[in-house]
Order: sequence, then C-alpha cells, then structure tokens
Amino acid sequence: MKISLLFLFLAFELQTPVNKSYLLGRFDPSKDTRFAQLTLTRARGNAVNSYLRKETFDAFEKMAEAAEKDSLNLFIVSATRNFNYQKKIWENKWNGKVKVNGKDLSSVQDRNERARIILLYSSMPGTSRHHWGTDIDINSTDEAYFNSTEGKKIYRWLTLHANEFGFCQPYTAKQNGRTGYEEEKWHWSYTPLSKFFLEEYKKQITYSDITGFSGSKTAEALNVISYYVAGVDCP
Repeated sequence: MKISLLFLFLAFELQTPVNKSYLLGRFDPSKDTRFAQLTLTRARGNAVNSYLRKETFDAFEKMAEAAEKDSLNLFIVSATRNFNYQKKIWENKWNGKVKVNGKDLSSVQDRNERARIILLYSSMPGTSRHHWGTDIDINSTDEAYFNSTEGKKIYRWLTLHANEFGFCQPYTAKQNGRTGYEEEKWHWSYTPLSKFFLEEYKKQITYSDITGFSGSKTAEALNVISYYVAGVDCP
C-alpha cells in the first residue's frame, strides 16, 4: 500500500499544477471537475451535497467499507470549505454572532488575542486544509463523542487503519511539541494530495495573500503559516 501511495503522490506532483487561488480556497469546488459531490450515503449534516477531491472521496469510501466489516460506520460531517465558507465561520466568531466557549469575542479588545482564541479550533480563511478537498471531519466534531464508547472505537480503528488508505490525523495531541490548533480526533487528511499542497502553500503563499476578512491583519503577528498551517503531525 505504501508503494502505491508513493507512486500516486509522485504522479500527482509531476502532473497537476496548483496556483495560489486553489491553495487559498478562492474557487468554487462545484465547478471543478476534480471534485465529487457527496451524498447521504457517506455524508451527514452540512456535508451532504458538499464536495471533495475525487481521490480523497474514493479513498474514504474504501476506508468506510473496511470499517463496516468491523461493524463500524464512518461518515463525513465536513468536507471541502472554500474561502467564502471559511470566512463566514471565522467572522461569525470574530463579530460575536457565534460564541466561543460561551463567550462573545467581540468584547475582546486585543485583536491578536481574539484571533488566538478562534484559532484554537477554527482556521483563518485562506489557511484551512479544508480548502484543498483533501481533509474531512469524520462522524462528529464534538470531543464528547470521541469520549463515548462508540467514539472511542471509531478513533481507535482510525488510528490503527486510516494510514492504510492514505489518511492521517494532522492535529494530534500536542505533548510532542506540535504547534497550532488543538487536537482534533475527527479531522483526517488524505496525504497523497495534502502533502503536496502543504509544500506548495509554504512555497507560494505569503502574509500579503491572507486577506479579505475581519482580523486578517493578525495573521502575520500570530505566525499563522509556520505555527498553524505547518503545525501538523503528518508524514
């Protein structure tokens, strides 16, 4: 499996150009032929009728089929989120429309601190791995779910088998020194594609590209590219 994944990655790297607009999520996945639309069969909630890179979705389907043989059900609860989608999430928290841990962040006068609180779990627009069509949230984005009996079984299965299908958990526990977002047991990334996109992001994107949303000027002060975008625990 590792050999075939390496071959896929190399073939992709050599044949598929990627530009800043793609890396920043400034495109419409519904109009991109490289993306597939999700249905109720493998998605739930807001993920139904959303999109993923075809390679990512194909790999997830194989993984879900394998999990079913072990009497476990995997489904996607969040898939591709482009710049505008992520902007809505971010600005709802920034402006206090959506509270974070019960707090209205519009009352936080220090803009860097306000951004830092949001960045515990939410990316700035233009910096999210969900832009690329390679990353998915599986079953639930609630930590309590993964502390339940079912959630523990799901997470254990994923930690044992997800790599067989090309997936890794980018945001693991931070005891090993990983920087950036808090641990997300639900977030899994299809590395044959995401590894390439991450390298291209670090080559092409500068802080002048991270703009167009409330609080964007905090990006450089908080080192979001090196601390958050690159703060992953994936091969």
